Amino acid sequence: MTIFWTRPEAIKMAPVVKQLAADDETEPVVVVTGQHREMLKQVLDFFKIQPDYDLAIMTKNQRLDQITSRVLLGLDPILEQERPAMTLVHGDTTTTMAASLASFYHQIPVGHVEAGLRTWDLTSPFPEEANRQVTDNLARLYFAPTVLSKQNLLKEHHPADRIIVTGNTAIDALRYTVNQEYHHDVLDRIPADHRIILLTMHRRENQGSPMTNVFQAVRDVALANPQVDVIYPVHLSPRVQELAHQILEGIANVHLIAPLDVVDFHSLAARSHFIMTDSGGVQEEAPSLNKPVLVLRDTTERPEGSQLAPSS
Repeated sequence: MTIFWTRPEAIKMAPVVKQLAADDETEPVVVVTGQHREMLKQVLDFFKIQPDYDLAIMTKNQRLDQITSRVLLGLDPILEQERPAMTLVHGDTTTTMAASLASFYHQIPVGHVEAGLRTWDLTSPFPEEANRQVTDNLARLYFAPTVLSKQNLLKEHHPADRIIVTGNTAIDALRYTVNQEYHHDVLDRIPADHRIILLTMHRRENQGSPMTNVFQAVRDVALANPQVDVIYPVHLSPRVQELAHQILEGIANVHLIAPLDVVDFHSLAARSHFIMTDSGGVQEEAPSLNKPVLVLRDTTERPEGSQLAPSS
């Protein structure tokens, strides 16, 4: 059984689900929990994945404890009915942590995809660092994306024979999604000799002053460099939408567009010259596209990207 709720999780788990479905010895059961349903549906439709269950837990302005309790209660009858051989969870969302706990309560082993990432600071990113540490303490198998992730798990005394270095499934997804002949209407408005900055920003800990500061800096850079165009697919969060339009709207070379589906986003990233992001997934994808990245966070659990130093 695979359980996820965000678009980045769906992108990374889609290759896993497809492979499980192709194997005669496994039958994947897909459970989604319903965050930003439109964005999640884009990914599921592209990869032709039909969820078996949708918990539909999202309500406006719900707290983290409410998400946790709703996932626990929603999964209880599903786990009781399906009794999967293993629950596969991904990454560091609150759903991942709660699904791991629900599986533990039902004595169902947990496999953690993207295990072992660490900042060693429980407050940054919040709540993701705590979520992944809890998940790793509940997991039976650890699918670590890098050797460094494996080393982090070994430092915490997780058994070496349960840790498998798999590489990152986000890179597997890029093989399906990047379109070299990609076209988007926003590109028609950008002269061919201009350089493109792709911006993404949405994280909970960045909302407020950090996001305001970044948006003001982007505004200043755009106004001072008319030959540079910034494309920002604005996240669906009302707080992010309001702040982005308040600071960045009306600047000729800043393009605020709707969230992109996975093909659009990956293909646009491949066309850009530089990426600014607070997304963990984009930090992983950009080096594979040979794009330099400015990480809009105080800490990162993915230091490997800074060692690759892709050229612009």
